[in-house]
Amino acid sequence: MSHTVRILGTHGVPAAYGGFETAAENVGLYLREHGWDVVVYCQLPGEGETTVDEWNGLQRVLIHEPKEGWRGTSAFDLTSIRHATAAYEPGEVWLTFGYNTGVFDVLPRLRGIPNVINMDGMEWTRRRWGLVKQGILLANERLAGWVGDVLIADHPVIAKYLRRHFGKSRVQTITYGAHEATSAPTAPVEELGLTPGDYAMIVCRPIPENSVLEIVTAWSAHERGMPLVVVGPYGDEDPYHVAVREAASSEVVFPGAIFEPERIQALRFHSALYLHGHTVGGTNPSLVEAMAAGNAVVAHGNPYNTWVAGPDNAYFQGVEDLTPLLDDLLADPERRARMGRASRARFQAEFTWDKIGSEYARALRTALQRRGIRTETGVVA
Repeated sequence: MSHTVRILGTHGVPAAYGGFETAAENVGLYLREHGWDVVVYCQLPGEGETTVDEWNGLQRVLIHEPKEGWRGTSAFDLTSIRHATAAYEPGEVWLTFGYNTGVFDVLPRLRGIPNVINMDGMEWTRRRWGLVKQGILLANERLAGWVGDVLIADHPVIAKYLRRHFGKSRVQTITYGAHEATSAPTAPVEELGLTPGDYAMIVCRPIPENSVLEIVTAWSAHERGMPLVVVGPYGDEDPYHVAVREAASSEVVFPGAIFEPERIQALRFHSALYLHGHTVGGTNPSLVEAMAAGNAVVAHGNPYNTWVAGPDNAYFQGVEDLTPLLDDLLADPERRARMGRASRARFQAEFTWDKIGSEYARALRTALQRRGIRTETGVVA
């Protein structure tokens, strides 16, 4: 007996946007290989009829949405839920990524449709949203938490928070994953005028909560003998972007935003050090991808990052302790090599897609069983 899972809440597959889409793609492919029928809802721009096709064995429901930004995302989510509700047959289960439109998840609850919801790292706490949107996100978090059959936390800290608000029995911890990188071409590195193995890098949104200014300031405190590559769009209109560039020494390189996964993976694989300044947000996909490439990691020392990267990597709180830490690490290639090996071992133990796919399969079975729907372990993996 096979079951159908409908994956909602992402832009769809193949992944082209971020962590949710990458998770939807890899979890969907894992489930397909283990006996599930997988339907993924995909957002397309502009006007058009809703159509259905297939990609790598996954059925795609292609929904056009002319509005852009969060309004378009909200409209797409509502259209997806209406379509999935109309198409629902007993024995199906939903996998919803994110709670930004959690109010809509009341609909499947009223219909008795099992729904596993990934609760997305306490997104409402991010100050960049402003008070009004933070309030909207918090309300949607509460609604999704109340109506979901199984709630997924991407980090133990997030799981503790969810259990405090929604009870212990429905919360499971499932992280984000990555594909291990054991080799990569050098051309993307050399095209930027860099030498493989002789630069450090940071990849993130250029916002204050990601500590970019602190990292660039510490790197620029004195001559390092090695460039720091800061990937992302740093323009002239955002004061924070301007401040980061003004703090940078001549050894800091700004290549702009890089969207091609192969180029980013090559840059990670050949870097001597990966700097990660995220201060909030659970398990960060970019950090996991750095570990999958065997990078030595220097991260902001908060409970999110220390659990992900493990005790053998290095951590900082601000410019004052990061500056001497960089002095020590850049002078000690053997320590960096040990850190890189520890990163890869930590990745292999916790963050592979096979491990994560099996954990999502278990969560989906749990949601079905909570609704009294029998599953057969071994057939539905």
